[in-house]
Amino acid sequence: MGMYSEGMSRVKTTYDVFSAIGDPKRRVLIEHLALKEMTVNELVTAVKWSQPTVSKHLSVLKKVGVVSEVKEGRYRRYRVQPEELRPIQEWMHQFEKYWGNTLDQLDSYLNQIQLKGDGNEH
Repeated sequence: MGMYSEGMSRVKTTYDVFSAIGDPKRRVLIEHLALKEMTVNELVTAVKWSQPTVSKHLSVLKKVGVVSEVKEGRYRRYRVQPEELRPIQEWMHQFEKYWGNTLDQLDSYLNQIQLKGDGNEH
C-alpha cells in the first residue's frame, strides 16, 4: 500500500462547498431540501436510499454549512442555507460572458444536426 492509497486519501478528505456538491447524491438532497425542510426519514422516503446513506451525505453538507439542522421536539429537520452556495455562483460568474454566445452556437448546431438527421431517415 503506497502513501496515496484510496483509504488514506479518504480519511484526509477535507470538504469545502465545491467538493460537497460534487457528489450527485448530495446535489439530490440539496434539491429536495431547497423545496422544503425535511427530516432524515422524509428524505429517505423521497430519495429511496438507506438511512445511513442519507445521514452520511447530510453530515457532509452540514459540515460545510450548506445544510443546517433544526431540532423540533425529538425530530431534527434539515434545511438548505442558500447563501452558503454563493461561492459557487461567484466562481461561475466569471464564465457567464462565454455562455450566451456558446449556447446560441450549440443551439444552431443541434438544429442543423436535427435537420440533417430528418433528411437521412426518409
